[in-house]
Amino acid sequence: MRVFVTGASGHLGSAVVPELLSAGHQVVGLARSDAAAAAIEKLGAQVRRGDLSDLDALREEAAASDGVIHLAFRHDLLVSGDLATAAEVDLAALRALADGLAGSGKPLVGTSGTAMLALGGVVGRPGTERDVFSGGYRVDAENFVAGLASRGVRSSIVRLTPTVHSSLDRNGFLTMIIAAARRHGYAAYVGEGANRWPAVHTLDAADLYRLALEKAPAGSRLHGVADEGVPFAEIAAAIGRNLGIPVRSISPEAAGEYFGFLAPFAQLDSPASAAITRDLLGWTPTRPGLLADLDEGHYFRA
Repeated sequence: MRVFVTGASGHLGSAVVPELLSAGHQVVGLARSDAAAAAIEKLGAQVRRGDLSDLDALREEAAASDGVIHLAFRHDLLVSGDLATAAEVDLAALRALADGLAGSGKPLVGTSGTAMLALGGVVGRPGTERDVFSGGYRVDAENFVAGLASRGVRSSIVRLTPTVHSSLDRNGFLTMIIAAARRHGYAAYVGEGANRWPAVHTLDAADLYRLALEKAPAGSRLHGVADEGVPFAEIAAAIGRNLGIPVRSISPEAAGEYFGFLAPFAQLDSPASAAITRDLLGWTPTRPGLLADLDEGHYFRA
């Protein structure tokens, strides 16, 4: 298959593109800068210059491809707190990609997050692929992609965990939390730190994207979850252990100063299951879990 990948030079893309190439697919990656283009070429893929605002390029590449994987997101807007604009850009890009694929029966794999399940009210149990909401941040884009099944697109959504971890991770939530620990001189959790974060290794996530592209049923929602829920206090303990600094509980009132925009996520109890995804696609995560990956030390080398 000729696969068009947005975000091909990013954290996930740097794993998804080699996974696709090793499976015999041809890859064209979207690049908004010379550095991104060079990174994509180094992976062995072709380059299409443009960004998420270049809707004509997205539409054209989708129409010329046998399938699309949409990984790109305006994380700069997310970090700055402008979630609304980030979501608007994402949805506009998805609409353009869908226009290029409509009626073709070709696959479009989009990206969402498991954290939205807890934010949407799933409490007291792991969130599942069957949990669906009518609207909200990133939910609108997810529902749009799932609805493309009625427009002749074999669409699917991969919901990723807040922590997608590996030595490829340079700018994810985990790196930000480690940076906060370095800055403050101690690793922190809020309250008892019993709130749980699900997690998945980058390479296991890449496997899932390939499987979704190749055989996910139209309109399916998939969970990229390996660790169903790691207590945040254990994450903080691993960070403290590897940095050689104390580990402390902080109050909810102090979380904003310590974690910044991540404060709500650092307090979120958001376990999630991937049982349906594993049964549907035969996906089996095999790489190290979150705590084992932290103890490998690559996150703490300067």
